[in-house]
Amino acid sequence: MIGYFKQAIVPVMLLVLAGATGCSVQAGDRDNKSPQAEQQKDGTLSEAGLRLIPLTISSAGQSHVFTVELAGTVQEQARGLMFRKDLAPDKGMIFPLKETRMASFWMKNTVIPLDIIFIRTDGTIESIAANTTPYSLDPVESGEPVAAVLELAGGRAAELGIVPGDKVEWQD
Repeated sequence: MIGYFKQAIVPVMLLVLAGATGCSVQAGDRDNKSPQAEQQKDGTLSEAGLRLIPLTISSAGQSHVFTVELAGTVQEQARGLMFRKDLAPDKGMIFPLKETRMASFWMKNTVIPLDIIFIRTDGTIESIAANTTPYSLDPVESGEPVAAVLELAGGRAAELGIVPGDKVEWQD
């Protein structure tokens, strides 16, 4: 019951905090679009408000192009893809790390299975945790220090033949 309470209260608290920090609508403002809404419309920001960037994985002579959300801050990285109900095959999220280190992720509050791809400083894939289990609290860890982590829809890496040693490129 306490676990349920914690899961239920976090989204509510986020909504309360969002409302407390949001701006109020003044008379005549309804027709004006916020900069964030415009950036969502033109494709530079995701619905979650994260910057969208292109990312390419080179594998067996093929290039696989994705549009990924850039989780650049500690808060963005802590939230990750939690609570998302779907993830398109050409979408994902990249977590560039401030310094090269062992990385550990979990699937708490993550509704969909993910492929978690650990990336070395040279851009090569160190390892892939395929089809991770939704809601699992078990750690999903890199096998060595990495510079970034990429999350794709579960099973997508195998579907495309992406394997350790393949090259990942993006600009943040």
